[in-house]
Parts: sequence; structure tokens; C-alpha cells
Amino acid sequence: MEISVELTLTPLQDHFEPPIIAFIKALRASGCAIIETPLSTQVYGEFSTVMSLITKATQAAFEQTEHIILNMKVVKSNRSDYEPTF
Repeated sequence: MEISVELTLTPLQDHFEPPIIAFIKALRASGCAIIETPLSTQVYGEFSTVMSLITKATQAAFEQTEHIILNMKVVKSNRSDYEPTF
């Protein structure tokens, strides 16, 4: 089953960029389809692969940062080729 996941990592600290950069680099190294925007990172692929990747990357980010939030939206389909029709 293919899924689409939108992630927003929010470190609650002054120097917030290093944890975000490390998180995105871990996602990029996965081989999954990744789309980055200024507000979120989107991951597309097989359910078990994507969820395993997110679990590992999230655990690493949470271990390295004392106060941090991860917002996640999951859609049951691969929406990587979505184009608006309006």
C-alpha cells in the first residue's frame, strides 16, 4: 500500500535549524520520494518503508533535542504526482 506523509518538525529552542537539517538529511538518504517545501517535508512510498524511515528519523531527532514537536499527516495513496486542476 502506497502512502503520502507530510511532516513538520518543530524544535522548541533558539538554534532550531540543525535538528531540522539533520532530520531532512536522514529522510533524503532513504531512497523514498521526498518533496521539500518551506513549511514541511513530504515523503511518498510503500507504507512499511515510509513509516520505518519516519520512526528512525523521529527517534534520532527526539534523542538529540530536548523539546521538539513532530506534526504528521498521512494519506492512503501516493500523491507525489498531484497537480491542481483549478
